[in-house]
Amino acid sequence: MAKGDHIYVNRLGYTHHGIDCGDGTVIHFTGEPLKKYNSSVARTPLAEFASESRVKIRRYKTRDTPQTAFDRAESRVGIRGYNLVFNNCEHFATWCCTGNFKSRQVRNAVRVGGGIAGGIPAAVPAASAAILLGAASFGVYGTYRAARKLPGLRR
Repeated sequence: MAKGDHIYVNRLGYTHHGIDCGDGTVIHFTGEPLKKYNSSVARTPLAEFASESRVKIRRYKTRDTPQTAFDRAESRVGIRGYNLVFNNCEHFATWCCTGNFKSRQVRNAVRVGGGIAGGIPAAVPAASAAILLGAASFGVYGTYRAARKLPGLRR
């Protein structure tokens, strides 16, 4: 790992992302899972980021320089505004490295209706559940796509 690398660790059912600072620290969204209402972008020790998980590097076909990624990450330290769908740790790390505000986890969850199916009561017939799930996924995906274009959500 090196300064400016997009790094991530596997957690229970998701991955957590950050930018390696090259000095044993990582810049990432802090806060415990499901308690992100108070999280901010912070620089923390790599061991705290990893939390006993194996650290991996996200590779890109094309990306900005490691120094640019580090500078972008550092410019956001102290910023709040975490949002699981629109402004999460993967959005942050991907933006630092590429200038694009994207999250594979969100995109994949939306494509398969991630989490939405759990809210459909068992009494709903399968055909109706499929229609509800498809409509909900389309609505979430449409909102996600539209919100990615709003500059206020990227800061």
